[in-house]
Amino acid sequence: MTIWFRHLMQWLRQPRIRSRFFTAMILVSLPPLFVLGYVSFNIAKETLVQNHMQTNQGHLKTSSEVADLLLRNIINMNRIILSNDELRKELYASGTSGNEQAVLDVRTANKLQNIVVSNLFDTQNIDSICLFDRNFRSVCYGRSEQAGQYGSDETRGQIAQTDWFERAVKAKGKEVFFGYNVLEGSSSSSSFSSVKLLRDPNRLSGSMIGLLVINIKKSIFDQAVNEDGQSGFLVIDTFERKPVVVYDYRPELTAEIGLGDSLDATLASLESSGFIYSQYKNSTSGWMFLQFVETDTLLRQSDRIGTFTMMMAGLMAGIALMVSYFVSGTITRPLLQLKKMIVDWAMGSTPPDNQEAFVADEVGAIGQTFRRMAAANQQLSDRLLSAQLKEREAELRSLQAQIKPHFLYNTLDSIYFMALLEEKEDIAQMALSLSESFKLSLNKGKELIPVFKELKHIEHYMIIQNMRYDNRFQYVEEVEEGIKSFEMMKLLLQPLVENAIYHGLEPKVGDGWIKLTGRIDGEFLVFTISDNGVGMDDIHKTEQGYGMRNVRDRLTLFYGPTSSFTIKSKVDEGTTVELRFPHNERKVEHAYDVEGGAVR
Repeated sequence: MTIWFRHLMQWLRQPRIRSRFFTAMILVSLPPLFVLGYVSFNIAKETLVQNHMQTNQGHLKTSSEVADLLLRNIINMNRIILSNDELRKELYASGTSGNEQAVLDVRTANKLQNIVVSNLFDTQNIDSICLFDRNFRSVCYGRSEQAGQYGSDETRGQIAQTDWFERAVKAKGKEVFFGYNVLEGSSSSSSFSSVKLLRDPNRLSGSMIGLLVINIKKSIFDQAVNEDGQSGFLVIDTFERKPVVVYDYRPELTAEIGLGDSLDATLASLESSGFIYSQYKNSTSGWMFLQFVETDTLLRQSDRIGTFTMMMAGLMAGIALMVSYFVSGTITRPLLQLKKMIVDWAMGSTPPDNQEAFVADEVGAIGQTFRRMAAANQQLSDRLLSAQLKEREAELRSLQAQIKPHFLYNTLDSIYFMALLEEKEDIAQMALSLSESFKLSLNKGKELIPVFKELKHIEHYMIIQNMRYDNRFQYVEEVEEGIKSFEMMKLLLQPLVENAIYHGLEPKVGDGWIKLTGRIDGEFLVFTISDNGVGMDDIHKTEQGYGMRNVRDRLTLFYGPTSSFTIKSKVDEGTTVELRFPHNERKVEHAYDVEGGAVR
């Protein structure tokens, strides 16, 4: 397998593009076509078998219903015969001492015949009807001999020891069907039997007063067979120790198959002999109806489909090979032309403008583009040099821009020290707070900042605002110590404090307060900024403001949909804003003292 694969890979690595393309077309087109043919054949085969099984199941159900109707007619005949009062009296009197009629005789047989004739029973499927008294003496309708092998005084006593009589007794008066003629004791007979035990309804013991045996021709099932000329049909009595074939529609098929000693063995024999079967249990008799057909006969149509599919796959494969051969030539010719042009350019020769034009396709577009690239090579070199000079200038300007923040810090520090020299402590404090606030806002270009630095930013901001507004605002901070070392996105809290001053406290008459709380809640950090300002009646309008919208958008973009931004406000009572976002597991190793500039 490994050697074969190695040879295949060497073949695919042929130096010529056309050969590789042709080989790839074969590998891409032929296997799918044959796989498609194989799959189509199997799908058609399985579909045909499933449809046949469903159709057979429907036929068997119909056959069973027809058989039910015919067998119920036999059951009705049983019941009508035994419901005749005169006949029942004779059965009860038979064998009783002191009675006029101690045995069943010709008069009983005539009454039995009159019942059958007067009730217009259809007797074309009836082989014989035999009535037995409690001593198993009998009269029969439809046959000359008396009760077959049990017609003599020597043999009639054997009835009580037979399996069929025992089953009839256990049935307690219900009709029992046997797959053979119980009076002849042979399954090869052309009839099968229905046996019903008659009891005395007026006695508590319910002792037997008679027995009715109706022998039915097996040809009754001819009316239930769905004749298609191909299928076999079996009716099997599974109540016996060894299953009895009651009816066989095509005995020539079953003779070749050979039936087993049990239903499962019979089904296995059918399957091993190449037959597909369906089974259905008849509700009246309890017998199993089987319909089967030879697999090869059933699949002749799918074989034709498979042959036609493979022929179509072969035809399509041939067409694919021819098309791929010609298409590969149209692709490789311009590629060879492009190869020659690139080799010439690599050797220092510029492609002439009057060279053969390319075909207007993708390869042609590449060729024309390469010509333009070769012609403009010198111009691109000049532009590259110019671009490099401009890049150097941009780097220089970037370095200069980085100097500006440091210049501003140094200027603010100078103002701070000059104010101290002039003993202007308020100016010095404002300059220091502004400088530190500016440093924290920039944060050296980093997006994340420790929580304690963000809080320090707010403190510097509040110092500046209280100096402006003559200490009108009281700032209260209640943040858990454990979260101060966590990192968070910078400038999330300070804009909200600023918003509380300008929109809540500044319009208010008198002093006011701002309270900032921070806590950890599972995987989230929760911060609330509350004020006792003028409040608002239209929260939606406030949310559309630049400051609020900026904080909300940045929070959602950075922390995702699990974060939340909530505003609650009442007019003349104040406003509360809550931020909730996942905390960063990374903590800063040391807490930085912003005012002192030292690590603590």
